[in-house]
Amino acid sequence: MLPEEVIIKPIITEKSSSSIAEGKYTFKVAKKATKVQIANAVENLFNVKVLNVNTITVKGKEKRVGANTGRRPDWKKAIVKIDTNPSESTYLAKGGKEVKVDKKYKDSIDEFMGA
Repeated sequence: MLPEEVIIKPIITEKSSSSIAEGKYTFKVAKKATKVQIANAVENLFNVKVLNVNTITVKGKEKRVGANTGRRPDWKKAIVKIDTNPSESTYLAKGGKEVKVDKKYKDSIDEFMGA
C-alpha cells in the first residue's frame, strides 16, 4: 500500500487535540493496514520519527431513517506517538566501529491541524 492509501484523514476532536502535547496524533486509516504500514506511512508523509502505534477498530453505528434501519461501516483508528525530542543515535557496525545516525526529523506534525 502507498502511504497516501494507508492514512485516510486526521481525527480532530477535543481528546485528540489535548494529546498532541504528548506527541500523540490520531488518524483514520485503511481497515487492512498493519501497525508497521501505518508507522512507515506517517514517517514518509510527515518526516517524523514514530515511537509506537496503537490501533482500534471502531464499530459502525446503527442508524435509522423512518422505518428503515441500516448500519454505518466499521473503520480503523490509529493513535501514533512520535518522538518529540529527536536526537542522533549510535550503533555498532561490522568491525566494531561506532556509527552515528543523524537524520533530521521534525518534532511535530504541522499539517495535522491545517496550519
